[in-house]
This record gives sequence, structure tokens and C-alpha cells, in this order.
Amino acid sequence: MITVLRAGPLTTVQDQGRPGWAHLGVPRSGALDAPALRLANRFVGNPDDAAGLETTLLGCTLRFEKPTLVAVTGAIADIDVDRRPAERPHGCQLFEVPAGAVVDVKRATRGVRSYIAVAGGITVEPVLGSRSTDTLSGLGPARLTDGATLPVGTPTGRQPLVGEPAWISGELTLGIRLGPRDDWFDVSGLFGTAYRISPLSNRVGARLAGTALTRARIGELPSEGVVLGAVQVPADGQPIIFLADHPTTGGYPVVGVIDDVAPLAQAGPGTTVRFRELD
Repeated sequence: MITVLRAGPLTTVQDQGRPGWAHLGVPRSGALDAPALRLANRFVGNPDDAAGLETTLLGCTLRFEKPTLVAVTGAIADIDVDRRPAERPHGCQLFEVPAGAVVDVKRATRGVRSYIAVAGGITVEPVLGSRSTDTLSGLGPARLTDGATLPVGTPTGRQPLVGEPAWISGELTLGIRLGPRDDWFDVSGLFGTAYRISPLSNRVGARLAGTALTRARIGELPSEGVVLGAVQVPADGQPIIFLADHPTTGGYPVVGVIDDVAPLAQAGPGTTVRFRELD
């Protein structure tokens, strides 16, 4: 059992999401930086789809009832175990936690979201096959609050991975496949400008600020299905990239779809974003 001593501004239980339910209006959800959570799970010997914790900017503080292995990936942050810097063998984010110890994942110094995996995984009750918290629909466990407790499963006994995750630095260049409504805009503006991540971004979508896209067609659309990575353009012309908790339909035109949204999980407000057209 884990006790949450400090939940931070937004810490949620996440796994690889619940795909396949969009026809019922249920988003995929899941970890925004799915590769980071998979890596954290491999560090502690969990299967890739085990549930862990996703923190936002300010981390969280947890007390562990039993000795265990813990891994932290994603955003770079200092980590204390019982008020001492965590020892990280071989320089990786894997460390041992004794019974009763307090782990403090501090403010992110690079990136936005840290992922905490525990040997055995977080075993809250699954909903539609996933333990992920969906902030849009409200499915899954509630966001963590101070004093909450979390159950932990039995470790698999697999050999933990030892290594260091790669880090994507600098401005982001995102590959985009145009359509289905690219003919509604002058798309040259999409590739001829640099955008910045807006502070209004969240798990639903990354809002961009920059040169507004110019409409080539006037009118409105009936609601259409949207997918992870869809770039929707509302009336103000500022693109929104849909992330894990996106709605399953939308009424604004979609100019294209991003091939990989994982880098946006670690892109803080003000990060520069450019687009590159894919075949």
C-alpha cells in the first residue's frame, strides 16, 4: 500500500489507456508520455501495460508500506528517499525503497510530467480494461489527493532494466499528415511559422499560440470523429493538438493529425513547436 502525503497539482494513475471505445464516446486516455511510462515499468520488472503515476510539474510525495523498487522517468526532477537524495545505481532512475520510507519527487527542472513505477504496479480497480484516470470523462480513479492510499500488486520477479532514457531537447518539430479538412485553410501558414505552447494546455489538448491560420472556406461543420494527435482549428485560428483525454468528436475542422504526440507531454508553456509535413 502507498499513502499519498503530497499529491501535487495534478497526479493521476495512468497506464497505456483504453483504446477501442471511441464509438461509445470514451477517449483513449492513458499516459501522455507513453514511452516514459513503459520505460519506468521495465526498470522495475513490470509489464509495459502496468499502471503507474503521472505527476505534473511539482511532483508528489509518497510513503511506502513495504520495501520495493521504484523507478522515475519522464521529466527530470530531484528525488529524496527519507530526506536524502536517492541513490541511483548505474546512473539510472531505479532505486530501492525500504519499508516505511517516504519518497519525494520534487519540482521538474526539465520537462513537465514525471512517471513513477512501483514493482508490482498500481492495482486500482480497472474500468473498461484500463486503470487510467480520464480527466475529461471522469472514468477511472480520481486524481490523487493528500491522504489517499493506493494498492500495489505482487512483483513479477522479472530482471529490472538498467539504463538511462533518452531525452528530447530544444524546440519540437512535429510530423503532421494533412487532412481531412486541410482544404479549409491556407496550410502554408502552418509550416511557415513557429508556434508556442500555451499555458492553457492540459491532458485534453496542447493549445498553440502563433500566427492564426487563414480560412480558405467559410462555414461550419457538423461534429466529426477526432483521434489522438488531431490538430483542430477553432474560430480564432490557433491550432489545438488533441492529447490522451481528447473528446471523441468535435465541430471545428481538423487540418491534420500528428504522428507522435509523446514529446508534447514534456513540453512546458512557451516551448517552440514547428510542423513538418509527412507523406
